[in-house]
Amino acid sequence: MISVLILTKNEEVNLSHCLASLSWCDDIVVLDSGSTDRTVAIAKEFGARVVERVFDNWSSHLNWAGSQIDFKHPWLYYSDADEVMPEDLRAELHRVASRGVGDSGGDLPVAYRLRYKNFFMGKWIKHCGIYPVWVLRFYQPERVRWERLVNPTAVVQGSEGKLDGHFHHYSFRKGLFHWVEKHNSYSTQEAIESLKSLQTGRVPWGDLMPWRTPAARRVAMKELSFRMPFRAQLRFAYMYFWKLGFLDGTAGYHYCKLLSIYEYLIEMKMREMRGG
Repeated sequence: MISVLILTKNEEVNLSHCLASLSWCDDIVVLDSGSTDRTVAIAKEFGARVVERVFDNWSSHLNWAGSQIDFKHPWLYYSDADEVMPEDLRAELHRVASRGVGDSGGDLPVAYRLRYKNFFMGKWIKHCGIYPVWVLRFYQPERVRWERLVNPTAVVQGSEGKLDGHFHHYSFRKGLFHWVEKHNSYSTQEAIESLKSLQTGRVPWGDLMPWRTPAARRVAMKELSFRMPFRAQLRFAYMYFWKLGFLDGTAGYHYCKLLSIYEYLIEMKMREMRGG
């Protein structure tokens, strides 16, 4: 009833954990972008199909997968390699899929959002403003298109639903070197998106209201942040104090510091791209 898509590049450290949690699935597609480690071998050992494509950007990659890969089932769960699916989420996905597919003009959702638990320094980072974040991961591929170069947003043709279960995110399993390397790349793409927004976009003030969906508020907050000075300092203060990151102890403090550094990279790269 459910196919799974996993995007990979040199994920030998993470992939076996991810695939082990998906052993129930009979249609796992690993979309690999030129791995030079054992990623492809591990995928094949677990019985996954491997499709090769050069990575250009997140949205283009996901849109290509949705339109060009022949998935066995009408419902698709998208996972990163550093994520694990607990048993309760698996059961919930099957309950939803057993109802059939939704229609763009009907009442049944064609896509679902769910939350995740992010782990750092051996504990779940519950505060810091990163929980709960609702991300779209379970959907009918033909009903969803993705936008933005990095941290893509979904454009859904039809109604959305929410799931109760969580997936577990282990973004630091490959170590700080990899996390910094990855976010160095992300910050470049976020700087490009920030400048694009400043030139052509606007802040959707109405989406900041409490009655708007969490996903809409998140996009609106990002648009607002593009226009604010001292982004790095403000993000640390917001996460550590306003969102109670200090309740996550030492791990919470260091996590907030790392994300404020990421914000600072975006800010400085925007300045560099402007020639300033």
